[in-house]
Amino acid sequence: MEFVLYLVLGAGAGVLAGLFGVGGGLIIVPVLVFSFGAHGFSPDVLTQMAVGTSLATIVFTSINSILEHHRRGAVRWPVFAWMTVGILVGSALGALTASKIQGPVLQKIIGTFAVLVSIQMALGLQPKGGRDLPGRFGLGVAGGIVGWASAIFGIGGGSLTVPFLTWRGVSMQQAVATSSACGLPIAIAGAISFIAVGWHNEKLPEMSLGFVYLPALLGVAVTSMFFARIGARLAHRLPPRVLKRLFALLLFSVGLSFLI
Repeated sequence: MEFVLYLVLGAGAGVLAGLFGVGGGLIIVPVLVFSFGAHGFSPDVLTQMAVGTSLATIVFTSINSILEHHRRGAVRWPVFAWMTVGILVGSALGALTASKIQGPVLQKIIGTFAVLVSIQMALGLQPKGGRDLPGRFGLGVAGGIVGWASAIFGIGGGSLTVPFLTWRGVSMQQAVATSSACGLPIAIAGAISFIAVGWHNEKLPEMSLGFVYLPALLGVAVTSMFFARIGARLAHRLPPRVLKRLFALLLFSVGLSFLI
């Protein structure tokens, strides 16, 4: 039954990854926290495990989402390249930061972030475009900030990258596509860092690789890789306003439950 939950979770996260340019971590992390808690994992490590496992699954989610967006010529590869320089450094620092935060406190931080993102999505708040993209250094700094925050929250960075790129005059479809591409280095660097910082932790359950729980990784990855392409196709065909608001409602409920 536990593995079926991970399969369903992967399907939902995959669709969200392709549709919104997010890695699905905003859904994966809360579900894994509740799942790990129900299975009696230590409160001292279960939140870090949910974040680390989420980042590892996003590696697989991102690949198919990127391929579909690239096939449509929507990825701004030069922007991706320079943001990745900062992302790699920021993700490693973010994983180190998260490992130093107590589990309950980290849950409150993630809950607050989920509520804020839900409000932004529900109200359709987007920065006004018109500004030009920054230079290489500016893109690197932006990537570092996105990578650091994404590693703490266990997300692919889309909720940060998409608004930044649209603010800088990139079209919505290209912003979603480029954000999907940026999710891959975020996930790789973050997952490796969470494996490293959790490697010698004595409170980890069996079948863990550092702060990555392998059964959850396998279950989510199996379905998310397929459904990410479906989400990416929908992003180019459907106006996602209603779905965004439903997703926002779900995020708000999850974030509120974390805070309460």
